[in-house]
This record gives sequence, structure tokens and C-alpha cells, in this order.
Amino acid sequence: MLSRLQELRKEEETLLRVKAALHDQLNRLKVEELALQSMISAREGTMTVSSAALLDEHQNMDNEAAINQTALQLHLGEEEEEEEEEEEISDS
Repeated sequence: MLSRLQELRKEEETLLRVKAALHDQLNRLKVEELALQSMISAREGTMTVSSAALLDEHQNMDNEAAINQTALQLHLGEEEEEEEEEEEISDS
């Protein structure tokens, strides 16, 4: 009886670790999805949702995910500026 209880506790711990890992992965995928939606909107020129609204949508994201989202948005902004500069140079 005692060994069965210990087995169940170990199994519970394992399942809780798996649950936490899946939750972290889900948050990362949500951030990727938001980033892709943002990239698509930026390319179409119809940026209808602000980055603040995107972050508010997923308040339960961990700090790492929020940092990754911010870094990606900054990177996207830099790419747009570079494209605009390239267009200006090619138009000249």
C-alpha cells in the first residue's frame, strides 16, 4: 500500500512537471502567433492592433515570453525602417 502511494506521488510530480512544460510551450506558441500576426499586418499595411493590446491579450505570459515579444517587435520595426531606406535609395 505504501509503495503504491509512493508510486502515485512520483507519477503526480512527473505529471505536474509535464503540465508546467506544456504551459510554457503554449505561452511561447502564443507569442509566436502574435508575432506572425503582427508581421502579416505590418506587411499588409493595416496595423490594426497595437503592441500593447497584443500583450494585454495574454496577461498570463511569463516574463521571458514578454521579453521575446518586445524584442521581436523592435526587430520588426528595424526591418521596416531598413526597407523604407532601401526604397528611398532605389527611388533616387
